[in-house]
Amino acid sequence: MNARVPTPELQTLELQLDGRTVQALPGQTLWEVAMREGVEIPHLCHKDGLRPVGNCRACVVEVEGERTLAASCCRAAAPGMKVNIDSPRAVKARAMVLELLVSDAGSTDEYTRESELTQWANALDVPRGRLPQRARSYAAPDLSHAAIAVNLDACIQCTRCLRACREEQGNDVIGLALRGAAERIVFDAGDPMGQSSCVACGECVQACPTGALMPARGAGLAEITKKVDSVCPYCGVGCQLTWNVGPDGQGGERIHTVTGRDGPANQGRLCVKGRYGFDYIHNPRRLTVPLVRRHGVPKSPADIEAVKSGAKPLSELFREASWDEALALAAGGFARIRDAAQPGFDSPLAGFGSAKGSNEEAYLFQKLVRQVLHSSHVDHCTRLCHASSVAALLEGIGSGAVSNPVADVAQAEVIFLIGANPTVNHPVAASFIKNAVDAGATLIIADPRRQQLTRRAKWHLQFRPDTDVALLNGLLHVIIAEGLVDEGFIAARVQGYEALKASVAEATPERMAEICGIPADTLREVARTFATARSAMILWGMGVSQHVYGTDNARGLIALSLITGQIGRPGTGLHPLRGQNNVQGASDAGLIPMMLPNYQRVSEAAVRAQFEALWHSDIDPRPGMTVVEIMHAAHEGHIRGLFVEGENPAMSDPDLNFARQALCELQHLVVQDIFATETALLADVILPASAQPEKWGTYTNTDRLLQVGRPAVAPPGQARQDLWVIEQLARRLGAGWNYWRDEDGDGQAAAEAPVARVYEEMRGVMAPLAGVPWTRLQREEAVVTPAPAEDAPGQAVVFIDGFPTADGRARLVPTQFRPGVERTDSEYPFVLTTGRVLEHWHTGAMTRHASMLDAITPQALVSLHPLDAASQGVSDGAMVRLQTHHGEVVARASISDQVQRGQLFIPFAFWEAAANTLTGDALDAVAKIPGFKVTAARLQPA
Repeated sequence: MNARVPTPELQTLELQLDGRTVQALPGQTLWEVAMREGVEIPHLCHKDGLRPVGNCRACVVEVEGERTLAASCCRAAAPGMKVNIDSPRAVKARAMVLELLVSDAGSTDEYTRESELTQWANALDVPRGRLPQRARSYAAPDLSHAAIAVNLDACIQCTRCLRACREEQGNDVIGLALRGAAERIVFDAGDPMGQSSCVACGECVQACPTGALMPARGAGLAEITKKVDSVCPYCGVGCQLTWNVGPDGQGGERIHTVTGRDGPANQGRLCVKGRYGFDYIHNPRRLTVPLVRRHGVPKSPADIEAVKSGAKPLSELFREASWDEALALAAGGFARIRDAAQPGFDSPLAGFGSAKGSNEEAYLFQKLVRQVLHSSHVDHCTRLCHASSVAALLEGIGSGAVSNPVADVAQAEVIFLIGANPTVNHPVAASFIKNAVDAGATLIIADPRRQQLTRRAKWHLQFRPDTDVALLNGLLHVIIAEGLVDEGFIAARVQGYEALKASVAEATPERMAEICGIPADTLREVARTFATARSAMILWGMGVSQHVYGTDNARGLIALSLITGQIGRPGTGLHPLRGQNNVQGASDAGLIPMMLPNYQRVSEAAVRAQFEALWHSDIDPRPGMTVVEIMHAAHEGHIRGLFVEGENPAMSDPDLNFARQALCELQHLVVQDIFATETALLADVILPASAQPEKWGTYTNTDRLLQVGRPAVAPPGQARQDLWVIEQLARRLGAGWNYWRDEDGDGQAAAEAPVARVYEEMRGVMAPLAGVPWTRLQREEAVVTPAPAEDAPGQAVVFIDGFPTADGRARLVPTQFRPGVERTDSEYPFVLTTGRVLEHWHTGAMTRHASMLDAITPQALVSLHPLDAASQGVSDGAMVRLQTHHGEVVARASISDQVQRGQLFIPFAFWEAAANTLTGDALDAVAKIPGFKVTAARLQPA
């Protein structure tokens, strides 16, 4: 495993292994000792990372002085022990075990090319055919699941799948039923896998040694010619993985399967998106050639549904073009607008970069906007996700990043999870939370919606939507009134305590209970539990941040951590779970309008001087406009040109009808993407880009962990590397950039050198990367930041001795509960919340093109409470019309007790029922983030 801090040396013990004296650590098994000594012992039920159980007996060894053979996978080494691995008795027993298992499972090679049973049987020259075969009727094939094929005739009941499901991922789907010859693996209560509660994380598939559980569609039989280590392109957890690549049958290459790697953030685990959401890159709808809008064809929001539904071909709107023509048109349009206008804040040009691209792309994109387009208006989707969290963190503790990694939940006595549903949005992170709770940690959930983690929580505070501040102030009141604060920590490291104390003096649990709906006694119990814990960690998601008072919500969480001293130690701290795979890195790299790289404020003269000297360009001291402000400026004619790279504002922005019309009103819109997204359909020029598995780059996950992404396959057709495209536009706009050079190719195939050049420039202006040259990152695969020294590990836990503020002290900012702008009434009686579903990501640009993910969840479902469904005359699965002050959609109803009475939930990944048609664009005054989580709505049968 990489990027780990070395553990202290432990006292060793001595034993003999086949006559040789060897060392072992206390608690090490004989199997582990043998592996370290380079001696392989057959094993099937055992796998690194899983609890050893010793039930297959393929790993037995002989221990001198003992009557029976010992299973080496679960027998601990002891001082003076004499172990014979290759004694005739042990060798014969292992061979017989394998022969018996082969007689049960038959030829597992018909399901996988990598059957461990076959490999060990061949290695031991095990005879076939001497023993009776298990009846083929033992288990019929189960192909009910879109992503996983079940062939239990190949099962040897090793229980690796069961332990992977229950003990690693904590999903509790797989069990072992019956006994004797009838014993078998089951899903839930014997359901077909496709009808079970399986979440398709695929951990069971990765664990299975025989092919009894395999990726669907025969993927396990595909020829694999290379394995490429990289990182997952979806959420902020940053799981390391391996792309398994082989021939595509048409003369090219494709990714056939994905395996989880033992990375710091995932320890070999993946979720359904990481394991089965890769084939979007091979989708025939990929953009493969530059496109320009046909002369005289106007832009219209109506074209989005027409093209997406197949009613209108893309070719009616666009014609194909060469790269030279497309780049000339794209750059020429920007140049005409730029050269006729004022620079900086007054510029009529803007850019939306991508949180899915690499750090290098983010850095180069914001440099393009600022240095080459001469504009201050650059932003990305952090504005729609955690902008309020970052604003509050920068204000309160001087840093917008997390204080502790997700894995620190293993060291937390109390875990406070608020406004987040990690089993859906960050499933691998959720698995570590489950593990921690199963090991004894106390889980407190605060969220208006119930979730899978609810059954593991001691309390689920299902408060009324939009009353976060009241809930948090009630907790703060109890902690202060009962003297549970950490007075020493406050005196040494916090300012503003007296103002906070005065602010919450009237926020008694009884008064706050009337607002948030949580009983006063429960508020007291929760507050006491959090404040008196040895270590308590707060994790939150967009249920906290996506509010018009999102900054206040985050301020309350910061106060909760600071007044109890629950920060700066392992198992404590503040962790906003970042959404996109590189939203942390993109923000670090300066892809936000008020900050230059490394969160250096554009308003500070010394900061501007540094970058003006580096870029040879003036920088306006006024922060630029944010995403929603840019849309309003476009509608008003102040913004006339927009460059969008890997973002999809025509799906992700609030009040979509307004946003789409604003995009249509732009004089010049250039979109760089891998698909003809909803935004691309309104463009003047579309530039076909590369997907993450097709390029080099670095990515920074939610833990501040910097990791390397590597190319597995080439982009299709004439699609080009994103870095190359950005630089080509810059050159045509007059910049003398020289990152991508002739020896690096024509931009179609990935090249490491230009990425490294951009990275090293970025490292020179970003202090947290100072100790991570490109060579170190390639060598170590992952380095946690900040990493100030090349010869030392990065800092996983920060704020140990102080905060990065002028005086080293954190700042408390009091808040008061205020009702939001969206309020229910008799006409709009429901509160609508938007969010994600497990199988789809953000606007669906990738996952809706991933065949297995879209097969599992092909349509949007509106969740409503059973009593509300009854009162509205709606049955489960019926079509309903959902209306707000801003728009309406039609979708299918899903009756669920996960939502409260009066609450509705709809995911925003589906163009057929675009959720943001319903949301308003009122903004948080500080962070400029929209209030996606609360919209007044009504629902009726369609």
